[in-house]
Amino acid sequence: MFIETETTPNPSSLKFLPGETVMGHGTREFATPEAAEASPLAQAIFDTGEVTNVFFGADFVTVTAAPGSSWTDLKPQVLSILLDHFVSQAPLFVPGSAGGISVPAEDADLMVEERAEDADIVAQINELLETRVRPAVAGDGGDIQYRGYRDGVVYLQMQGACSGCPSSSATLKHGIEGLLKHYVPEVVEVRAA
Repeated sequence: MFIETETTPNPSSLKFLPGETVMGHGTREFATPEAAEASPLAQAIFDTGEVTNVFFGADFVTVTAAPGSSWTDLKPQVLSILLDHFVSQAPLFVPGSAGGISVPAEDADLMVEERAEDADIVAQINELLETRVRPAVAGDGGDIQYRGYRDGVVYLQMQGACSGCPSSSATLKHGIEGLLKHYVPEVVEVRAA
């Protein structure tokens, strides 16, 4: 098995491509070692002691190195962990029961309460995010989450390599904001959540 690596716009993050599916559906971000306990793979990467974020995309894993860490030393460790994981076909997540899991309300992650009269605008925004923005952001080793719309302001959260990227604010303000304003005239601003 050969695992490719790609740089991302975030100099602290590398994108690892194992050549097979990582997440069958959706994405998952681990921003702390405690959160990584849900995944043996993420936990093993955090156990290097030099990582601040692990992100699973459809066919990639993005790893963000801690300040002061060197990719020269960290990259072989991460490659070894990924190789062991994918060759052994280990589970991506710790098996568990449904006990203690509650299903959050659909808008639980929203920053603002949405209004029924904005439903068409929100649908247009989500369609553009899904078809135009998310594929581009995934190409850079991250993802974007819709967090709400109110009074012309769209709230978005960057994940993976994009969450700590020095150019993420420019991506939000100049790239995504421009796109949304062009196609959805009601949008006047995009803010980071």
